[in-house]
Amino acid sequence: QVQLVESGGGLVQPGGSLRLSCAASGFTFRRVSMNWYRQAPGKERELVATISTMFGSTTYADSVKGRFTISRDKSKDILYLQMNSLKPEDTAVYICNARTSTDYWGNGTLVTVSS
Repeated sequence: QVQLVESGGGLVQPGGSLRLSCAASGFTFRRVSMNWYRQAPGKERELVATISTMFGSTTYADSVKGRFTISRDKSKDILYLQMNSLKPEDTAVYICNARTSTDYWGNGTLVTVSS
């Protein structure tokens, strides 16, 4: 049974940092491309960052490039999203995704950027 459990969200001031984690189980983590999405209130779900299986190459949405870093610990089956220089517009539920022949989703963790 595939499980993706996010953690690390919370309230942070503009300019602050957070690190999100996604604990994965039920599949071979190292063989699956992983993604972070986010969904803000009243908006569509947005792809934020991707890390591939081969060589761990990464891609980012233009809105977070240079501020966010996606990474994975293959020994612990954990996906991370380091978020720096946070802005109010980064406020959203951040959702972990595993892309196999089926898309698997976590329940998300809420990030609120506000003073």
